[in-house]
Amino acid sequence: MSRVAVLKGGRSLERQVSLKSGARVEDALERLGNEVVPIDVGGGLVESLTAANPDVAFVALHGRDGEDGTVQELLEVMGIPYTGSGVSACIRAADKVLAKHAMRDGGIPTPDFYAFNETAFKELGAGQPAGQGSALGIKFARTPADVPAALVAAFSYDRKVLLERHVPGRDLAVSIIDELEGPRALPIVEAVPQHEDFYDFESRYEIGRTRFECPAQVEESVAVPASEIALEAYRLLGCSGFGRVDLMLESGTDELYVLEVNPIPGLTETSLLPQAADAAGIGFDELIERIVGAAISSPAPH
Repeated sequence: MSRVAVLKGGRSLERQVSLKSGARVEDALERLGNEVVPIDVGGGLVESLTAANPDVAFVALHGRDGEDGTVQELLEVMGIPYTGSGVSACIRAADKVLAKHAMRDGGIPTPDFYAFNETAFKELGAGQPAGQGSALGIKFARTPADVPAALVAAFSYDRKVLLERHVPGRDLAVSIIDELEGPRALPIVEAVPQHEDFYDFESRYEIGRTRFECPAQVEESVAVPASEIALEAYRLLGCSGFGRVDLMLESGTDELYVLEVNPIPGLTETSLLPQAADAAGIGFDELIERIVGAAISSPAPH
């Protein structure tokens, strides 16, 4: 039995999703016989961790602080093993612009893009999303005339925005877990929005808004390269433990494009990693046990 601090909540716009992920993880850890210390991450994190004195920290934070390397850096300073990717991998994956440049340089297919910072668009009146997850801040510009307004709206989420070519097609997700022999791609999940033609934040987390097919009904000629490309992107950014790679299968061409790499994917009832694990014969409790075991036996790289 281990004493596990579950880090959840936090300050990001994905706070509510993180709380749900954390609560589900806590239930699984308790069923597995562990002593669980829930921590809603805030200004007193160091004091909470010091008081908890955990054997390992389960990072169930999404977005700011959790996926960008901030909490990981703190845990390393405190000498606490933690789940998931290390600091540098989180930094690369969380910064969508940085990740896309790395993928393009590494020969991994990703949609064409341009990146803009806040200063470049000051005259547009933007108050302040290249660093948000869960599709937060994504604005779909259907025509060139829609682009300026979409950029202004996106700047309300972050100081840097990404203008990316829309790839019409099928939304595929390849979840990955580390095993003794290396990273393993789980069965592909396809997200099929039921009421919209775009898989946005609400579609991801509101039950009934999206139908999930796992394993996705795709030909082997698509499934094999999709898994290979996902593993390549995962390794390129230096991810470890577990993660999820989102891709688009373009209509008409059947070309695959990586949209993003998620170092801490959701673990809610509608999240894709648990669905993929279940399709591979790995129940949720076993999945959590594997993730914690990997963190204790081989701490994530810096």
